[in-house]
Amino acid sequence: MAVKKVTVTLPEELAEALGSAAREDGVPLSRLVATAAENELRRRVGRKLVADWQAEHGPFTLEELAAARAEMAAADVEALGVPGPAAA
Repeated sequence: MAVKKVTVTLPEELAEALGSAAREDGVPLSRLVATAAENELRRRVGRKLVADWQAEHGPFTLEELAAARAEMAAADVEALGVPGPAAA
């Protein structure tokens, strides 16, 4: 994969916290930031897919939302062994 060096400006406290997190995980700061950026782009794609679906089919019902939350909570328990935020 080709890489491109870029410069970004961040609040000092955020840059320090990111540096600490990268050191804690044993990864380069650039990898931690790239992963965060990739996750943001995936969330944007997901939100667009949901918006497109709702534009065609209408908003999710309360029952559909409750079922989705239950499925996410079950997946959290399966993957992590503990209830996640979806269970709240």
